[in-house]
Amino acid sequence: MTEPSRPWDVPQQPSLTGLEEKWARRWDETGVFRFDRSKTRAEVFSIDTPPPTASGELHVGHVFSYTHTDVIARYQRMRGREVFYPMGWDDNGLPTERRVQNHYGVRCDPTLPYDPGFTPPPSAAGQRPGKQQLPISRRNFIELCEQLTLLDERAFEEVWQRLGLSVDWTMTYRTIGEAARATAQRAFLRNLARGEAYLAQAPTLWDVTFRTAVAQAELTDRERPGAFHRLRFTGPGGRSVEIDTTRPELLPACVALVAHPEDERYRELIGATVRSPLFEVEVPVLAHRLADPGKGTGIAMVCTFGDTSDVLWWRELRLETRPVIGRDGRFAAEPPVGLESQRATAAYAELAGATVHTGRERIVALLRERGELLGEPRQISHSVKFFERGDKPLEIVTTRQWYLRNGGRDAGLRDELLARGAELTWHPAHMRVRYEAWVSGLNGDWLISRQRFFGVPFPLWYPLDADGEPCYDRPLTPPESALPIDPSSQAPAGYRPEQRDQPGGFTADPDVMDTWATSSLTPQIAAGWERDPDLFARVFPMDLRPQAHEIIRTWLFSSVVRAHSEQHELPWRHAAISGWILDPDRKKMSKSVGNVVTPAGLLAEHGSDAVRYWAASGRPGTDTAFDTGQMKVGRRLAVKLLNAGRFALGFGAPSATARVTEPLDAALLAELAHLVESATAALDAFDYTQALEQTERFFWTFCDDYLELVKARAYGDQSDPTGVDSARVALTTALSVLLRLFAPFLPFAAEEVWSWWQPGSVHRAGWPQAAELRSAAGPVDRAVLSVAGQVIAGVRKAKSEARCSMRAEVAQAVVRGPAPVLELLALVEGDVRSAGRIARLEAVVGVELAVEVGFRSTV
Repeated sequence: MTEPSRPWDVPQQPSLTGLEEKWARRWDETGVFRFDRSKTRAEVFSIDTPPPTASGELHVGHVFSYTHTDVIARYQRMRGREVFYPMGWDDNGLPTERRVQNHYGVRCDPTLPYDPGFTPPPSAAGQRPGKQQLPISRRNFIELCEQLTLLDERAFEEVWQRLGLSVDWTMTYRTIGEAARATAQRAFLRNLARGEAYLAQAPTLWDVTFRTAVAQAELTDRERPGAFHRLRFTGPGGRSVEIDTTRPELLPACVALVAHPEDERYRELIGATVRSPLFEVEVPVLAHRLADPGKGTGIAMVCTFGDTSDVLWWRELRLETRPVIGRDGRFAAEPPVGLESQRATAAYAELAGATVHTGRERIVALLRERGELLGEPRQISHSVKFFERGDKPLEIVTTRQWYLRNGGRDAGLRDELLARGAELTWHPAHMRVRYEAWVSGLNGDWLISRQRFFGVPFPLWYPLDADGEPCYDRPLTPPESALPIDPSSQAPAGYRPEQRDQPGGFTADPDVMDTWATSSLTPQIAAGWERDPDLFARVFPMDLRPQAHEIIRTWLFSSVVRAHSEQHELPWRHAAISGWILDPDRKKMSKSVGNVVTPAGLLAEHGSDAVRYWAASGRPGTDTAFDTGQMKVGRRLAVKLLNAGRFALGFGAPSATARVTEPLDAALLAELAHLVESATAALDAFDYTQALEQTERFFWTFCDDYLELVKARAYGDQSDPTGVDSARVALTTALSVLLRLFAPFLPFAAEEVWSWWQPGSVHRAGWPQAAELRSAAGPVDRAVLSVAGQVIAGVRKAKSEARCSMRAEVAQAVVRGPAPVLELLALVEGDVRSAGRIARLEAVVGVELAVEVGFRSTV
């Protein structure tokens, strides 16, 4: 037997236990994943890592999609690219505010003064719902937000390290951090200077619970029960004009009726006026192409504002405004202009201060009482617009907001953004359709201001006139060198702090930016735009944006908008889209639904490699079922990798001059070359699932067939040292290749086996090369391995059917098959006979490969 050339530290009983802690610590200490910023842009692969919302806990959906990104990062690193892989935390916005409110039992009241010694009472945590929450100043509230997000971020980082994300943990950022605030404010000031950002007083989608404006991208439609109410308006000559509405409470806000211009039923009414029931207001009847003759009675009531159709009609028909619903979701205390009769004011008094629901009940009762409700309401189920994080239907309220041009009202810009979508490489390719559908369907610009507290403030002040009224058309801006700024605590140049909110002085813009207005700049934030020009030149535009499909319309699109306007290019070259995780009922796992599974228990029970295996088995862009069964399969695979490594290395090392000489070993390397080509092509196309499937399939062939076929020769025979060396070279070569192919998926098990006999980290080892394997294999038909495997499998099957031990001696085995197959078998007859313990092997030409076995008598 040939002796090993050097000792290997191979454990007798390898185990997965403790591998995550061991290698996570070692990788951190040795900086295996630390970004080397001396590399040129051509040598770098940069990733715009999604910053998870730092509020509460991660769930298994995060583990699923972030594993996909990490597989690509590890692969690119092994391909020789220097991987820029930072991690951000999305810690501003509504989710954080809600978590702080629930966690500490507090709510923000901006009218209260700052209390520098404030600490939330322990009894308040989680005990004070809604109005019982303790009111605190805005500054105190923001301090609690910062404290809690820091705790959440540390907990998140522990989970990510346990999972094995190969992130450079020295390069993290927070979307509320100083660098992110400066980046968001700088981008906004430049948008403003170029005319891309503008302030407008206009109808706004409004969430009455959070008291904030909502953008089109944040809407969701939910089916809700409703009812059609038929109301009677009075037309010329006392004509009865009937309309159906699901929102009778908005009758005092009615400003017109609209009908389709070709609807014969109402053609004579067009241009006339009708009198509204209950409030007796004269409103015009107008024609509009979007009125639906088939809906209800075919004529619609236009109110300011019940839905987005009302807004469109109000804008295009230049109607007056008669608002009744306030920002709190209640009817205003005073009736709107136009409701002047005694009967109208008396009716409105019944509504003043009521919620929308109560107002509907009261107005229906009044209409019924006065005979102006025709019949009883007809119950229906209809789609109602909600803020994606809200619990109540949205209202439309006229407010002053900041907007960013995004092609919603500019066909030229829309075409440019569609062209950017075509320029981007999508994985999978069909996801581009979602982007194009969203951009093509935009009907307004991007509303980027929010009436919240924990966010990036607009870097603006407004001068106040002699009456103390803001001059909104003359905003005061800071120099970029002063960013980030907080206009609520800092004064603009040329003003004294005591002039704040005083006539002739200034006032701060009260709003914060939409969280997407900051998150849309994650490539610029992470890359150090205008903060670190050297880094920016090495990593931007980035190579990869990984994300979920449901936020193509928000995060991906908004990021394209910002880079298009500022850098005049895409922010990345590739977009890899992941699917959702589905619960056993095939529903999306979501915190809001309450059906999520947190990862800590899964990682502890199954191991990180097993959970990663399950995640990587989910195809790109495809929704995947949560499946612990797959995790068990993954754990078995990781254990097998350890045991196969111990077995393959247990034969010892080949001699220094050894090379592959035997046909079976050469066929193994030839098959490996084919595998490397296939797996590489799959990973180049971001199809990690296919690469894993191919590698796993070959690995089991390696374990079940090749190891059995070669082990007798590999153990050593002094009469055939060349054959021994050939086996050991093939074994160590195959193990090296397989560990590198598995490393992106099972990083802990792969690193453990690698460490037994190789220097350095497998994750910094070069990706295997098919050409080198083919050169080592020589001119061999790779089908040799398959033929030998099929024959030995036939022998094992025969022994199993005969209820014999696999070590039972076989007196004779007859192999029938086509002549070319038998010729390949002849090349490996010795290995097959040794593996099957076959005394005599006979080859007979036949149609299909078949094995007949005769056992020696034990009598």
